[in-house]
Amino acid sequence: MNLSEQDIDRIVQMAWEDRTPFEAIEAQFGLPEKAVIALMRSQMKRSSFEMWRKRMNGRTTKHQALRDDTVDRFHCSQQRSISLNKIAKR
Repeated sequence: MNLSEQDIDRIVQMAWEDRTPFEAIEAQFGLPEKAVIALMRSQMKRSSFEMWRKRMNGRTTKHQALRDDTVDRFHCSQQRSISLNKIAKR
């Protein structure tokens, strides 16, 4: 799959966000969790990638099936609106 620099930038941003589940990234860009992890590894310094993996490991908000039913959005309510994001525009 060929991703533009803008798409890669957005995927990295979505992966860093605590509330954005991997399923949302897959729905928008067609990348499953393992592909997102591989992309993050290739786009980040090793120490940054390890810090991200440590933070994401076991985080229930990153997996739709593990989320609490009260979480009904993909991003923080104080986050500015994101342009070019198909999920946010639904």
